[in-house]
Amino acid sequence: MKNMESKKQHWETVYETKTPEQVSWTQEKPEVSLNFIHDSGLDKSVSVIDIGGGDSKLVDFLLADGYSDVTVLDISGKAIERAKLRLGALADKVVWIESDINDFVPSKTYSIWHDRAAFHFLTTKEEQERYVNLVNTSVTDYLVIGTFSENGPLKCSGLEIQQYSESSMVDQFKGFQKITCENENHLTPFDTIQNFIFCSFKRQD
Repeated sequence: MKNMESKKQHWETVYETKTPEQVSWTQEKPEVSLNFIHDSGLDKSVSVIDIGGGDSKLVDFLLADGYSDVTVLDISGKAIERAKLRLGALADKVVWIESDINDFVPSKTYSIWHDRAAFHFLTTKEEQERYVNLVNTSVTDYLVIGTFSENGPLKCSGLEIQQYSESSMVDQFKGFQKITCENENHLTPFDTIQNFIFCSFKRQD
């Protein structure tokens, strides 16, 4: 419990004290994530959830593209507040969930589950297994996961992370069939490069 509380406080402090230009994960347009979601071929009326979405602009682009059932989950209420302020009236079209992913109990299933840089913060086997079980019971069609690759950083925002390769990602999500994996060099606002691996999966029949 203490660990959960300290993790939440960490992210609340980050979003309270730093602007988007002062954190490494900021993207003006999340091209890779959008491409993978579009590649699902699913109708834009399906349910989409962005795990650890924070104040990412992915939700802005999904709404602009016509996705009508979008949920954003983040541990930080401050991050969600910032996203809502940015979106203005459009924020009412989104379901916002303030929760640690370890505590998340979905009230529905999701056709598309997207996660850029949340899963890699789960560094224990127990946390990873809990996450995978959650995906297995909550995702009906399509999964997009982006994490730091084996050539990426070992830490983010001062926290340890778990690096992944294509094979280790596939090993984690055995209930899904890999569609494709690709590496992305993310240019941070500080002009440094972080290497990510993104994988898309479809539900096994």
